[in-house]
Amino acid sequence: MPSYKAPLRDMRFLLNEVFDFPSHYQGLANGKDADPDTVSSILDECARFCEEVLAPLNLPGDLEGCHFENGEVRTPAGFKDAYDQYVAGGWQGLSHPAEYGGQGLPMSMGLFKSEMMGTANWSFTMYPGLSLGAMNTIMQYASPELRQAYMPPLVEGRWTGTMCLTEPQCGTDLGQVKSRAEPRDDGSYAITGTKIFISAGEHDLAENIIHVVLARLPEAPAGTRGISLFLVPKRLPDASGNAGEANRVVCSSIEHKMGIRASSTCTINFENSTGWMLGEPNKGLEAMFTFMNTARIGTAIQGVAHAELSFQNALAYAKDRRSMRALSGKKDPEFVADAIIHHADVRRMLLTQKAVAEGGRAMIYFAAQYADHMVNGILENDDAKYKAWDNKLGFFTPILKGFLTEMGLESANQGMQVFGGHGYIKEHGMEQIARDARIATLYEGTTGIQALDLLGRKVLLQTRGKAVREFTGLLAKFAMDHMTHSKMRSYATELAKLAAEWNVLTVRIMLSARKDRDVVSSACHHFLMYSGYVTMAYFWARMASVASQKLAQENGAEKAEFYKAKIATAKFYFDHILPRARGHAASMTKPSKSLNKMPIESFVFE
Repeated sequence: MPSYKAPLRDMRFLLNEVFDFPSHYQGLANGKDADPDTVSSILDECARFCEEVLAPLNLPGDLEGCHFENGEVRTPAGFKDAYDQYVAGGWQGLSHPAEYGGQGLPMSMGLFKSEMMGTANWSFTMYPGLSLGAMNTIMQYASPELRQAYMPPLVEGRWTGTMCLTEPQCGTDLGQVKSRAEPRDDGSYAITGTKIFISAGEHDLAENIIHVVLARLPEAPAGTRGISLFLVPKRLPDASGNAGEANRVVCSSIEHKMGIRASSTCTINFENSTGWMLGEPNKGLEAMFTFMNTARIGTAIQGVAHAELSFQNALAYAKDRRSMRALSGKKDPEFVADAIIHHADVRRMLLTQKAVAEGGRAMIYFAAQYADHMVNGILENDDAKYKAWDNKLGFFTPILKGFLTEMGLESANQGMQVFGGHGYIKEHGMEQIARDARIATLYEGTTGIQALDLLGRKVLLQTRGKAVREFTGLLAKFAMDHMTHSKMRSYATELAKLAAEWNVLTVRIMLSARKDRDVVSSACHHFLMYSGYVTMAYFWARMASVASQKLAQENGAEKAEFYKAKIATAKFYFDHILPRARGHAASMTKPSKSLNKMPIESFVFE
């Protein structure tokens, strides 16, 4: 069975030494209580809960899966008790307002919690995780009356939430949504339609489930401009605010999936269900993006989580498993063979996992500060501040979601490879990590959709390349600040070249798209992956810089080893992983004709 140990030392390195979260929190309207001692205590307690309660349920939950009968879902053994402990600990309301029963801490604290929980047991984390996006959407778009009725039980965790977008005839193309919303005289709406792939859409953990649903009003405009957003509870609140009578919301089936089998993925039928509008008529997608951005950052965490869990268990196995002798000579002469960690190819796989997990964590924590500033704009009723930070996060989000989930899947597969044939056996848990990781590149928008969003919307249409210029400014500044440092010069030089190249590539695609519209679609995957590799390089350079400074001051052997490992991993990343970006750079500038040259009729088997 796989084990999990929360990487608290690495988390604190990023929080306190790389990104200076203590100062960051003091500059936030809701950050005064997030002092270093409080943050440290929360991390310690969350780590205990994840290691002792959630992690032991991960493999058994996968083996048992969810049970569906007569419209009801029963989660695997132990999940209900774990969820009760989660609620009792106040974890759901960690980053939500005190006026609704939360602790009012910055949003980033919730992301740190989600990373540990997701690594320990991703299937379990799906249940409370979907609620976070629902709560954020209700907070921003619901009427005061709806917020007062629904936020307290959601913040407490007595109720959970979902996101209902996809229908049998449409996935990403939400312009095809057919679900209907008929207005009633009392201000509510009758919602009718079928939604599929609804994570945590039905379960036995909470007394009520609140669905955030896309649907069309009568005579609404066609396409995405005619979609509205609604709040539809499984059970209607009674006069006391508790879950009351059923609301004609029916789970008709659950999916039998490749991975995250302990998380129920449901088909939900709304049958003249009572709902209330969130936001303005026909502007549902705008409101839904509040949920989507939350979900996409959460899915990016999944890439880090699976890389971390796979690395931890592959590392332990590689130190214990013995096979052949290292090419450079005997390493463990007292044994008949050397531990496989001494073989260079095994070290390549382990270092890839480590580089992805720790580099990805740095990317997530950096984005978490953006999210904190964005929420701060809402708290201060400063719409300009909110939009400025939302735009910054909007550029970063598809890189996080697309790149980190692809790299998390690669890392999970590398973990299986380290185990060899044993990695294919259920009892070791490595094949489960790979199966669980596979969905991350698909839901909340496939990698291709993230790539189109990044290049097509965020870079070309919305900002005409400005988003790239702003972010590469960080790389260029780092390069200038470190060019004269002997231990950092190679990193600085490479980042300076990449900052310039990223802008040149953006302009080349922009010019090519004037004559070849398909080039945006043909280039977008390579553009996203290139962006991811370069972005991770920037954060590995930052971590190497801090580690070098700390190492010069550090006398303790234990702490010195941590910083040496950081520097060694940064060197590995720049030498062995970053070169992949060159291939993507070469491919993204090629014309689309080689993709379109073969007629559709030729795609046949004879």
